[in-house]
Amino acid sequence: MKTQINKRIIALGTDGLDKGVFCGISAAVSVRDGAKWIRAEFNGGSTRGDDQGVEIKGSTLFDLASLTKPLCTTFIVLHLIDQGKLAWDTALGGAYPQDKQQICVHHLLQHASGLPAYQPYFRNFVPEQSPFHAKRLLESIAREPLLHATDSTCVYSDLGFILLGDMVEQRAELSLDTFFTTQIAGPLGLESQLLFIPIGQEMTVNRENIAATEHCIWRKKIIQGEVHDEHSWLMGGVAGHAGLFGTATAVMRLCECLLDIWKGRFTHPAFDSGLLRHALESKHPRAGWRLGFDTPSPGTSSSGRYFAANSVGHLGFSGTSFWIDPEKEVVAVLLTNRVHPTRENVKIRSFRPYFHDQVMEAVLSEG
Repeated sequence: MKTQINKRIIALGTDGLDKGVFCGISAAVSVRDGAKWIRAEFNGGSTRGDDQGVEIKGSTLFDLASLTKPLCTTFIVLHLIDQGKLAWDTALGGAYPQDKQQICVHHLLQHASGLPAYQPYFRNFVPEQSPFHAKRLLESIAREPLLHATDSTCVYSDLGFILLGDMVEQRAELSLDTFFTTQIAGPLGLESQLLFIPIGQEMTVNRENIAATEHCIWRKKIIQGEVHDEHSWLMGGVAGHAGLFGTATAVMRLCECLLDIWKGRFTHPAFDSGLLRHALESKHPRAGWRLGFDTPSPGTSSSGRYFAANSVGHLGFSGTSFWIDPEKEVVAVLLTNRVHPTRENVKIRSFRPYFHDQVMEAVLSEG
């Protein structure tokens, strides 16, 4: 099976590079076979499209963008609930305007807060680091009118997860990056492969071995070694909605861990397994969102045609994704830098479902 899947993802990755879907890719697929995982990986292309680029390797870090939401912020919420510092129904409360005081943790996790998806607040800031930026950004979100009544529908929202990240830091009394490293990644031995890169600490990592993202008009440079998302950058590179970097291998291992917990084969020391199962199985009545995780949209999912309806996953704007099928016990991780050098490259939209269909056909053919 491994040989078949390996051949398939090599062909897929090479095809994506040839067609300009991205200039760098790390893909990892894992299939549960009895008591073990069968893994296949492919790394190809370059960290950037000019003569400063280096070969993509298994150790290359990608900007995971919104994968930060499920893989970092949601896991930390589970830990804080386990410790009694949060509850699913903990509300934002009196520090916020009246229309937002009733918004709870579970609303934010399921994108049911009523907040809009996004606002380009960064345009009101000069692109310079300041300790006051995070405060001003949070104040802007607090003033933002709700588009819908809380819990009436789901609208995917960066703004909600920025508020959730702030709530997490206040309750944890630690920064998200420190908390994630010590409580989530560290116990799994992934702290050097799944991490935040706070602004000003870029020298702690090998910048050349990080896949470049966009030529940012606002910052007037190619972004490499620092977070692509402008609002996360304003918050110092550490936020609840974006900022996590990682290798495909590390994302795959964390997803394997998640599936093992779901199936009752493993317990993470940071939280009770029942809390994760609740998050993965609690579906919003008017949308497909679980608590922190997306599910396949019938007929139009980036996961393609073969992932089960109760699969969970997430996409990242930079060109990243993971999908986990609990029935077939398959993990598929696709990390690319499709926004390099411009976000106008949207070829990833058709590539993602094709990639997952091809991978699943290889898995199913081995039966």
